[in-house]
Amino acid sequence: MVPSSETATVRVLCQKLLLSPNHPGTLQWLIGSPFFPPFTVVSTFRCIHHSPDFQQESDDLRKLLPKGFEVIGGLIIGDSDAEKSAFEAVRAARRLRKHLSEGGELDDEKIVGASCDVGTGTIHFFISKSENTTKLEPVGSVVYEDKSGKYLWENGCLLHCELPIKLPFYYPASSPSDSKEKFSDAIDAVITQFKEPYVVYIAETLKKASGGVPKPVVLRGKDLGFGADASNINRLPSADQVSDIKMLSCSHLCLNNKTAPAVNSAENADKIHISVLLNRSEKLPTSGAPVAEYFPAMEEARLIVVDLNLDVLTYAPKDLPLMHAVSNLVIPALVDQLYSLKKIILPHLLVEHPQLRIYHFNPPGVLHPITSMYELNYGETEMKQVDVRKLLHLRLGLPLDRPLLRIANALDLSVNDDSKSNMNRRGSTLLKDVHIGIPSSGVSEGVASIIQGSYEYYHYLQDGFDDSGWGCAYRSLQTIISWFRLQHYTSISVPSHREIQQTLVEIGDKDPSFVGSREWIGAIELSFVLDKLLGVSCKIMNFRSGSELPEKCRELAMHFENQGTPIMIGSVDQSLMRFKETYKKDPFNLLNFVFGDCAFLILDPHYTGSEDHKKIVNGGWCGWKKAVDSKGKSFFLHNKFYNLLLPQRPNMV
Repeated sequence: MVPSSETATVRVLCQKLLLSPNHPGTLQWLIGSPFFPPFTVVSTFRCIHHSPDFQQESDDLRKLLPKGFEVIGGLIIGDSDAEKSAFEAVRAARRLRKHLSEGGELDDEKIVGASCDVGTGTIHFFISKSENTTKLEPVGSVVYEDKSGKYLWENGCLLHCELPIKLPFYYPASSPSDSKEKFSDAIDAVITQFKEPYVVYIAETLKKASGGVPKPVVLRGKDLGFGADASNINRLPSADQVSDIKMLSCSHLCLNNKTAPAVNSAENADKIHISVLLNRSEKLPTSGAPVAEYFPAMEEARLIVVDLNLDVLTYAPKDLPLMHAVSNLVIPALVDQLYSLKKIILPHLLVEHPQLRIYHFNPPGVLHPITSMYELNYGETEMKQVDVRKLLHLRLGLPLDRPLLRIANALDLSVNDDSKSNMNRRGSTLLKDVHIGIPSSGVSEGVASIIQGSYEYYHYLQDGFDDSGWGCAYRSLQTIISWFRLQHYTSISVPSHREIQQTLVEIGDKDPSFVGSREWIGAIELSFVLDKLLGVSCKIMNFRSGSELPEKCRELAMHFENQGTPIMIGSVDQSLMRFKETYKKDPFNLLNFVFGDCAFLILDPHYTGSEDHKKIVNGGWCGWKKAVDSKGKSFFLHNKFYNLLLPQRPNMV
């Protein structure tokens, strides 16, 4: 089939178009936005309800996908007949779009269909012009954007709205079955209020930078334009002084003094907070005394109060009129979320209600935020909650050994930065990620393998505790545990030396007299503590000579590639670094290492100074060490024994 000169171009923004595993018949939804050029793929979600179950898929995507994004097509892992497979993907995408739309009307929008050859991995794109089309048109070209984050966030912003509702309703005591109908009526009454003339929406910037912040904008229901197609609304130029509220665009509440790199992620994007005031009172032309009316119940009734904590996030281009962003994105998102909450609560209406809480996440590899509802009746480690996260990981193509969608990973959408800065002042003062910004390894054309994630630097004499000469392994363990904390594998505090000793006594490795002593510990003891406190298993590698370590460089590289945890290296009988004292065991942390002539990035716990990054780097406490330097001197002593502790990531979400 020869493409014509008028064939379309598909633009791919997502870093990973195919979500593994790629089994034949696997279906993925292509996600775009009505505000982008046609056929722009922002992300891809896997279809996890097989057959597929379009009702369940639409329910999930309605909760998961922020308004401002939509399903624009499908991709299927097919056979050599690319067009046939792509046509199946198009049909599935159109059926899903009907379930997602309120009326399920005819879908005459152009849809992208794609097929991936299971043998070669080649992806073919096609366009379906309308629902009645039986022939697909091939795509003329496919463009993969390099700066996809910039594409989204330089020209777009997020609108966030929280609305806690205590919803009371009565039902006849003699007819409990009527409770569901009464609850549904109460939900519909709230939805009606969203569009009333006197409802008030207050839009204000989420303060994320210093300087002048625009004043909040007050919008009333009578000013809003409901039902318009947001993609066809005329965009507004940026203007500093606008008297007509209908001419205010979202850019009015966006900050203009942000540096370029800061706008390339959802976490740092411009955010607008929308508050909803549902007070139905209005100013009357004449004053009068309050009037109370009494409506007696015709029969005995029961009262139920349901807590509904709405929390929606939507995406809008900055030049979209603010009033349309509220009426055509925020309000529909509130309505959808109300219906989703109703569906979950209805089966439990007359018993204990699920404690539902909405969180927004921006996991790695997904350009835009996603939204999830969690039941707080269950702890995060309870299997029901774990299963919910596993399905989300599967849908988004996320690894199952990374806790990326736990509550601690949720986006911070507080109204201003004061609470966050106060929390930081009250929290840890330790340096994080000391290796960032240090001089290069000096290895020509080396291939770097680096730690994945953040850690805190623990070293001698911190917190006013004198452990100089014996506490280096304790400090290395604290650094490792801080890594597991910052990656949200655990919420336990980093243990003190005494708590580490107490743990070893509790498991029977040490006698009670060990607590409070200054005895050394090594790789074996560290592995015991990690297993006891975090459930983390460790691999231990022993070397009779330092000259053997460079031979294991590929194995260490695989560790950083697959596990990404910091490695503790311990030596026996003397210090590796610049000390005259003789120690039984002298560990340090390995954060990174480079192929080639082999260099190791070392984080040394023997440092005794203040939390001064420059002093630490210039003093060699964090830096590259070549296995053999230019003078032929080996960093790892040939006549010393070494053991390496390689913590493994727990298989958890």
